[in-house]
Amino acid sequence: MGIGDLFKKARKAAADNKEALEQGVEKVGDFIDDKTGGRFAEHVDKGEEAAKDFIEKLDDEG
Repeated sequence: MGIGDLFKKARKAAADNKEALEQGVEKVGDFIDDKTGGRFAEHVDKGEEAAKDFIEKLDDEG
């Protein structure tokens, strides 16, 4: 099993668990907002959206 096989396996596992990954992204964003008093909420939201977009594309690229 080479590195490519491991990458494919990880991508499939992530694609099969999109909902959990998206919830994790949301929790991290909320944690950051809480710890920073919301000062960077706009940037955090952009990062959350980018991560969620990437998660949505996992099936398309695999």
